[in-house]
Amino acid sequence: MSKSGVGFLACFGLGWWVLGTSAFDGAVRLVLTVGGCLVPVGLLLAARRSLPTTGGGSFPADRQRRFRQVNLVQWLLIAAVVVGCLRIGVPVLVGPLVAVVVGLHFLPLVAVFEQPRLRVPAALLVAAGAAGGAVWCAHGSDATVRLVVGLMCALSLWGVAAWTLAATSAAGRAVTE
Repeated sequence: MSKSGVGFLACFGLGWWVLGTSAFDGAVRLVLTVGGCLVPVGLLLAARRSLPTTGGGSFPADRQRRFRQVNLVQWLLIAAVVVGCLRIGVPVLVGPLVAVVVGLHFLPLVAVFEQPRLRVPAALLVAAGAAGGAVWCAHGSDATVRLVVGLMCALSLWGVAAWTLAATSAAGRAVTE
């Protein structure tokens, strides 16, 4: 299941969902947050049921190393974005810029995991970041920026997780038929 990325996509999607729902207050936020928690649970249960528990052996050392390098650079860039935005007084841009960083980090992972499908979340998260930046440039509220970026990222990641499950399930059916 872990090699499919469904668990990562589901859980990080929840983090983005929480950012997006922070645009709301009170009962609406609570209902949306609880509802959002059900999505990764459903995705993880579906993955557990439909994906193989092993991916055909251990991941090659060179790919493990590249994966760690890509993620290290991603987290360093995220830290730089947070510090930079806070220092220049635009914390609202953390979400859009982090979405761009996270989106771009998927591109080298296409080769690492041999998953061309990862180009989709790359494009969608960069688009979400750009949309949040556009809302900010149009003098939209901080809450609207968070809503746009958070929900677009969450729905993108969850959609790719569901797509991965559907593709894996379809491939499994094709093998057994």
